[in-house]
Amino acid sequence: MRIAFLVNEFPSLSETFILNQVCGLIDLGHSVDIYAMRPGRAALNHPDVQKYRLLERCHYALPKKGRLLRGFHGLGLLLDVIRDNPSLLLRYLGALRQYGAVPLLNLLSVLRGLRGQGHYDIIHGQFGPLGLLGASLRHMLALDAKLVTSFRGYDISMYLRKHGNAVYRSLFDNGDLFLPNCECFKKRLIELGCDEKKILVHSSGIDCNRFRFAMRTLPSDGCIRIVTVGRLTDKKGLEYAMSAVARLAQKHANIRYDIVGDGPLHSHLQRLIEQLQAGGYIRLLGAKNQAEIIEILDGAQLFISTSVTSRQGDEDGPANTLKEAMAMGLPVVSTWHGGIPELVEDGAAGFLVPERDVEAIVEKLGYLVSNPQIWPAFGRAGRERVESQYNIHKLNGELVAVYQQLLRSDKSVPAALHPSQGEHRTAIGT
Repeated sequence: MRIAFLVNEFPSLSETFILNQVCGLIDLGHSVDIYAMRPGRAALNHPDVQKYRLLERCHYALPKKGRLLRGFHGLGLLLDVIRDNPSLLLRYLGALRQYGAVPLLNLLSVLRGLRGQGHYDIIHGQFGPLGLLGASLRHMLALDAKLVTSFRGYDISMYLRKHGNAVYRSLFDNGDLFLPNCECFKKRLIELGCDEKKILVHSSGIDCNRFRFAMRTLPSDGCIRIVTVGRLTDKKGLEYAMSAVARLAQKHANIRYDIVGDGPLHSHLQRLIEQLQAGGYIRLLGAKNQAEIIEILDGAQLFISTSVTSRQGDEDGPANTLKEAMAMGLPVVSTWHGGIPELVEDGAAGFLVPERDVEAIVEKLGYLVSNPQIWPAFGRAGRERVESQYNIHKLNGELVAVYQQLLRSDKSVPAALHPSQGEHRTAIGT
């Protein structure tokens, strides 16, 4: 099969789930081209970017910087379209009426790239707005490729608050398959009017072989290292985790808390560390590549991921950073938020607490700090959960099967792909 992935940024340290899918599909013998709206952070490339020579498969919609440069770029694209096929402008107006205001520069850039690449079997928008982009492209170019759209978090939460609950209505009517990454988001798609027969839950997976399991025990120096990995954004709820650790440190002087990641809240969180007078045991480590993250997790005993619904309405699905920590045997403290309870069973691999509840974080994290004898059992439960439900190799194989059945069927989603009533797992994920 020939598959076109539509993504926001590539390569992206915070979206390794897309990288995992691309590499898995290539390993299974399929051709994947990547159409990215903007370049990622090349200096911190994942090793698979080089191994699979993925930048050679990548087409970028816009220059990385400079409003003026983007303006000239867009003008050149528009002139190219008018010269090559003026009727595409009329088709764009039709797509605009049907699918809404897809950014014109993105649309023209990807359109030019697609026109030069020949036939695709599948166009896969990796977030809801990219599904709208794919639908517009298919409309303008009269493509017969099947259109698949994944929903992963902001696109089914914050994006709706900004654009309204009807923003995906035409996409639901004309798209072929919708892949939310958790049951929570599947229910939301149904509430928004998507035909349930077009929906399959397909989780983001990880390569468990890369995340070596080790039973966690109290280190010889007595220092308990706690880690968070994630973007420094509002929805990660880091201020609540930091406040909880600061309170816990008053009783347990042997704890250390490292936060891995970068983002717009870096300065705010650094000031919070100073306000809490916690500089001796809370650190912001910045962005790290996968090998560095694995090394940090390997030296840690506990993991925190206190996601919340952001002030803008943004939400998380079951985060891959949680899966990676659980695969390596770290007991976790997380929140009753979004799709996280589908990954973390409360009381088995860790504990779940209400959003923004510092007192509850202190209680559960304190229990783990005070009871290292339970760490191995929690760690084993987490590893087993990730291996059984979030194995990237199995999930990629199932994704290929879904693509192939979709291509063989006259219907959007073949009936054979839907689980029998009462099954927890769908045919392609949890």
